[in-house]
Amino acid sequence: MNSHPPHRRPGIFGRPVLTVAIVLAVLAALGIGGVAFANRSPGDSAAQWREGPASPSSPASSAPAAPPPTESATVDEGAVTLSATGDIMMSNAPNRMPPANGEGFFDSVKAALASDLVMGNLEQPLTENTGASKCGSPPSPNCFAFRSPPAYVKHLSDGGFDLVNTANNHAKDFGTQGARNTRATLDEAGIKATGNTDEITVAEVKGVKIAVVGFSSYAGANSLIDLDQARSVVESAKGQADLVVVQVHMGAEGSEKQHVRPGTETFHGENRGDPIKFSHAVVDAGADLVVGHGPHVLRGMEFYNGKLIAYSLGNFAGGGRTLSRGGVLKYGGILQVTLGKDGSYGGGKLLSTYMNDNGLPTRDESNEQGRKLVAQLSKQDFPDTGVKIGADGSITPSA
Repeated sequence: MNSHPPHRRPGIFGRPVLTVAIVLAVLAALGIGGVAFANRSPGDSAAQWREGPASPSSPASSAPAAPPPTESATVDEGAVTLSATGDIMMSNAPNRMPPANGEGFFDSVKAALASDLVMGNLEQPLTENTGASKCGSPPSPNCFAFRSPPAYVKHLSDGGFDLVNTANNHAKDFGTQGARNTRATLDEAGIKATGNTDEITVAEVKGVKIAVVGFSSYAGANSLIDLDQARSVVESAKGQADLVVVQVHMGAEGSEKQHVRPGTETFHGENRGDPIKFSHAVVDAGADLVVGHGPHVLRGMEFYNGKLIAYSLGNFAGGGRTLSRGGVLKYGGILQVTLGKDGSYGGGKLLSTYMNDNGLPTRDESNEQGRKLVAQLSKQDFPDTGVKIGADGSITPSA
C-alpha cells in the first residue's frame, strides 16, 4: 500500500474562526438554535439507469446495536456542525456543459450547505483532456468518462465546499495524471480532499480536529471490501483527531436499488461491498459519522451504537445533464449533523434537493421529496434502528 501523510493546515483553511465563535455566542444569548455557520468567502453506465419509484421490500436486519442517542442528547461546548452531499458532477467536458459555463452553479443550495465543514463526493476529475480516457479513443460503447475543466473548482469554492471525497469509480476517468491534476487544482483552491489508500485528511474547526477518510471498492482508495484495512485506517484516524467521519462510495446503482439489505451488493460484476457490515465495522473502529453515496438514489439512515449512518445521499449535481434525472434518480439531500467534541450526537437535519432541467442542484423547499423518501426507506429497512425525520427535516432516533 502507498502511504499518504495526513493533510494539515492551521485553522479552518485559513478562514477566520474567532468571528464564528462571537456570532454563535450572540445567537446563543438570543436563544436562537440551529446550525453553526462558518465564515466563508465569496458510476459508470449512467445511460442505463432505469426509472422507478420506491418499492416495498423485506426490511434489512442488522445486529443488535447499543441504545441510540436520545432526542434530548447533550452535546459538549466543542460542538461542530458538518454538512455533506452525495454525488457531484459539474459537467462532461467538452460537449455537455451547464448554462453560462456553470456560473452560480450552487447558488440554490449554498445557504443549506453552510456549516463548519462542508463536504461533498466529487465524482469526476477536474482536468484537461489527458489523452488517457478509460473509455479509449474512439470511446468504447456503454463506457462513460466524465471530467470538468480545472476552472470549475471555482464553483466548488463559491458553493462553500471545504473538503471533497475522491474515493469513487470516476476519480480516474482520465487516468492517474487526471487524478493528480484534480488534487493539484483542489489544493490550489484551498479545498481539501480525501480517499487515497491510507490517507487521513484532518481539518481543524473551532478547536476540534476532524479526520475524514474516504473508502470505495476501487484500486488506490481505502478499501470498502477489506474490513481489516478499513478498521485499521479508522483506528489510526481516531488517534489523530477528536472526530472521525467516513465518506464511502458503496452499493449497487439504479432506481431499483433504494433499499439496503444485508449482504454484498454487485453491479456489472463489480463487488460494491456490504454496506451494513462495512458501516457497522467502521463505527466499531471509532467512526462518529458515516456518509454514503454511490447508488445514485437516496437510501435510509440508521443509528448504530449511537452513531448516524446515512447509506446514500443520492444524486446532488449533474451539470450539463451528466446524470439521469428519471424518477427517483432526480432527488438528493444535504445532511447536516452536529457532533460534540467527544463524538456525541447533537442533532441533525436532512434538507431535500433535486437536479433541475440542467442538472444543477436545487433546494426542494416546497415538496421536500428527498426527506419523505428517506423517512419511508429508513422505516422499511431499519424498523428497529432507523431514524425518524420530522417535518422540519430533523433527524432523531425512531425510539
